[in-house]
Amino acid sequence: QVQLVESGGGLAQPGGSLRLSCVGSRIRLDRFVIGWFRQAPGREREAVSLIDSAGTTYSPGSLEGRFTISRDNAKNTVYLQMDRLKSEDSGVYSCAASTLWSVDPRDYDNWGQGTQVTVSS
Repeated sequence: QVQLVESGGGLAQPGGSLRLSCVGSRIRLDRFVIGWFRQAPGREREAVSLIDSAGTTYSPGSLEGRFTISRDNAKNTVYLQMDRLKSEDSGVYSCAASTLWSVDPRDYDNWGQGTQVTVSS
């Protein structure tokens, strides 16, 4: 079946970096909008980066350019490079696919299991 599998999470210090990976199985990631979302305890899931089939990207201004999304078509993988991490970046990060250019998680399917990111000293 179609699967998206995330990896790369872990513990990082404030100011540090992590790179998350989202690998597609039985789905061509370059044919969809792929979104990275995060959810912190007690908070709603929010979009942190999107990339469409043409390579157009989006990240909310609130992230101040600290997150970068990219895609390697040969590896069928979408990456999320997270720099200058802050404690408020902690949460479960998941990727998902959509046919819509949308920040609404309800427009996405094929969610991965998520990977935990903890930013703490």
